[in-house]
Amino acid sequence: MGKGDIKSKRGKIVNGSYGVRRRKKAIAKAVVAKPVEAETAEVAEKPAKTRKKAK
Repeated sequence: MGKGDIKSKRGKIVNGSYGVRRRKKAIAKAVVAKPVEAETAEVAEKPAKTRKKAK
């Protein structure tokens, strides 16, 4: 069980392969942020203020 043994972890490292004895690390999934568009849409729906005419 040394560098030449392809079934051992050391042999996998030397050979540069992966398998049952040497697993690849799982890639973490990216967290998706909640969309901000819903908040800005509410602000845009408010009517514009109108000024009264000066006499």
